[in-house]
Amino acid sequence: MDRQGLARSGRRRKQRNFTASLLTGNADGLPASGNDTVLWASVACCCLSCIEQDDDPESLLFLTCPELSSCPEESHCAINLSTGGAGCQLKMSQNPDKLNSSEEKLSALEDDEEENLDNSDQSVRKRIRQSAPGSHRDDTHKSSPSRPVSIEELMETAKGVTNMALAHEIVVNGDFQIKPVELPEHSLEKKVRDIVHQAFWDCLEAQLKEDPPTYDHAIKLLGEIKESLLSFLLPGHTRLRSQITEVLDLDLIKQEAENGALDISKLVKFVIGMMGTLCAPARDEDIKKLKDINEIVPLFRAIFSVLDLMKMDMANFAVNSIRPKLMQQSAEYERKKFQEFLEKQPNSLDLVTKWLQEAADDLAKLGHEMSPPHCSDGATGRASALCFTAVQNQAYLKLLKWDHVNRPFPETLLMDQTRFLEMQLELEQLLVVGTVLLVTFSAAGPALIDVPGFAERIKTIVKVLLTGMHLPSFNLKESLASVGEKVCAEVNSCLSQHGFTPFSAEREGVLKGQIQAVASPDNSICKLIDSRIQKFLKNCLASSHQKSLPAIPGGLGPIQRELEEIATKYVRLVNYNRMVFSPYYDAVLGKILTKEEFQIVGKSEES
Repeated sequence: MDRQGLARSGRRRKQRNFTASLLTGNADGLPASGNDTVLWASVACCCLSCIEQDDDPESLLFLTCPELSSCPEESHCAINLSTGGAGCQLKMSQNPDKLNSSEEKLSALEDDEEENLDNSDQSVRKRIRQSAPGSHRDDTHKSSPSRPVSIEELMETAKGVTNMALAHEIVVNGDFQIKPVELPEHSLEKKVRDIVHQAFWDCLEAQLKEDPPTYDHAIKLLGEIKESLLSFLLPGHTRLRSQITEVLDLDLIKQEAENGALDISKLVKFVIGMMGTLCAPARDEDIKKLKDINEIVPLFRAIFSVLDLMKMDMANFAVNSIRPKLMQQSAEYERKKFQEFLEKQPNSLDLVTKWLQEAADDLAKLGHEMSPPHCSDGATGRASALCFTAVQNQAYLKLLKWDHVNRPFPETLLMDQTRFLEMQLELEQLLVVGTVLLVTFSAAGPALIDVPGFAERIKTIVKVLLTGMHLPSFNLKESLASVGEKVCAEVNSCLSQHGFTPFSAEREGVLKGQIQAVASPDNSICKLIDSRIQKFLKNCLASSHQKSLPAIPGGLGPIQRELEEIATKYVRLVNYNRMVFSPYYDAVLGKILTKEEFQIVGKSEES
């Protein structure tokens, strides 16, 4: 074995010894409580994964952080949503041994940044223009030289980006809820978690079966239950607070245990009754199931399971409570956090610059003027300058035709990439549905246009047969052949019911051929429908300040409802992104469009 192989083998042996010490409880500083034991076991899982990948020991810190965020049982790892009363606190776990020494420096630096950061758009634009990369006509962008980043800076940046993403998700996603994460059935993390949990409850059961029983662990669990119940109370719940404090008096319980007078069943019964008082109506059934459990250890385990659900309910309640307040300040907050990230990574607008440059080039190729008569924005103030809004609208439209596999998404839109991808897939399916409907109505003539429910039945048939059309294994031609068969059968049935002559075999063949031709990328009808959809979405962006959507172009009537639903989501998402990042876009476009203007002026002088 060569020297590198020996070093690698030694490093693996050290990592396995460290992991084994974590699992067996022999590591220095291993927590004694059950919850902390599970946390350390999760760290051990990450170490085992790291060993299998033959990573360096220094990378353990970076590997354990994302792995721990997938563990639903540790409220202190990843993003912690601790609720108490009407508040909701967001924080991120840190390594106290390595980060506490620099915590004061980081907090002082953050305070200085907050004092220096001006909330007005003018100040933001000035700072962005200084840090925004210059525009280039070609596809190569010069990136700022990289600099060494310390672990403290990396953790602080990750914390800011994580909280920004969480705030963004709460504001943009009205259905956002905190849900428990289910670990994969045969994953290593789940196996270790189940082993540690079972060992803890087995230890509790062994203590309670001793003669006389030992209540050390049970009293600790009652203390945790007491803290959980108190965390659900509002400041005005004085009577309930005093009642919980009086019944779950740990000092008194310890004295009763020492004297053999502890009735733990009575205490557990009080806990279940209090949980029924404080829980949401959706948990009433879970509370009833607790009353049917007679064994003390399974009952404790079930109580903690229901308490976790109640904490999740409280966290979701807190999220809904802070959403209106967060919506008022989210744009400023996200802009501030992104500015902090941009100052640490000056090349974080390279993809945005390329994206906006391509949009400006597209408008120039189409022969669009740089400033429409209604456009009043622009850094140059000249009527010949490209309108910032027109370029941005063109850029946002490009996101609905994005190659998500081969092209990275612009930095300012990464948090919404999944939403844009979903809308893109919906529009692609809607394009096929709209084309099939237009071909069908053209073949059937005016006879079926006004038949109630006919268009909806055709849409249902097409959507069902196009399910999974974006999967690699999906065969569009075969599916469209089935669509043709079903559509022809539905058309003939509807014609017969309303007293019209059904299609002949020749007309059926023509209609089936037209439907199957939709699979061709050069299909003229499909291109026509696509251009009208794009025109409608462009008009929606141009009139986003109006309450009502613009008129639907001709031929899109059968898919009007679906198209308007997508347009509403699309415009809402674009408007929010524009509200947050418009100063950055203006700074980048100021350089791009100034260069465009100089080129136009130069060409006009030469001519």
